[in-house]
Amino acid sequence: MYISLMFRTKRRKIERLDFILAGAQKSGSTALHYFLSRHPDICMGDQQEIHFFDNDAMFVAEPNYVELHKHYPPIAPSTIAGDCTPSYVYHEPAMQRIWNYNPKIKLLILLRNPVERAFAHWNMQRYRGIEPLDFFDAIREEETRIAGAPPLEARRFAYLERGFYGRQLERVFKFFTREQMKVVKFEDFRAKQRQTLASIFSFLGCKPLRSLRNKDRNVVPYERAINWEERVFLYHLFGEDISKVEQLLGWDCSDWKL
Repeated sequence: MYISLMFRTKRRKIERLDFILAGAQKSGSTALHYFLSRHPDICMGDQQEIHFFDNDAMFVAEPNYVELHKHYPPIAPSTIAGDCTPSYVYHEPAMQRIWNYNPKIKLLILLRNPVERAFAHWNMQRYRGIEPLDFFDAIREEETRIAGAPPLEARRFAYLERGFYGRQLERVFKFFTREQMKVVKFEDFRAKQRQTLASIFSFLGCKPLRSLRNKDRNVVPYERAINWEERVFLYHLFGEDISKVEQLLGWDCSDWKL
């Protein structure tokens, strides 16, 4: 009884999150969330995507952070808390809102070859029965579709727009230092998972997980493969932005190019 009470009093309510996994969509965030949630010193809340900082209704007036923190139980003093909502890196007001909430927060960002990301995004929407158009028709109609739609609806069909990482990273850098961010290539996360996870846990100030069960998450069957014409068209669209990513992050993204 006394021991139980002692441990209960040591727990603390969440006052501020310690980190956010902010994107990008279809870039391994579900798998990374799984590994983060398995760590004994990390609390990821009661759902994967809380969608607080990209919910414009929460910010019409002064935000009530209780609405965010209610998703987290009291935690031990040594435990850190995080949120995984991949649309934060894409939703324009989100980074300033996050900075206003906690300017010392850490950010995790996963980035995938934008061509592959766009096709995976379209395939997911087809699988869910949301997307009536074939891929090439959908990307040709994208600008018109998202221009006339509310933000929540528009992001569902922003296959191309969500892949322009350079402009999204520039927005992040306006508010956060490079030391507060860890940006990871999806391709590295898949190919060198144990090594990449160890570096992510180190960045968060946590020990690596002792055992890892390698399992893909949020994987849906592909309706078809992307064809060569579509691939070439998209590489031409994303080429300049890929070069910007290389410049901003010091990366070699030759594997993202033709």
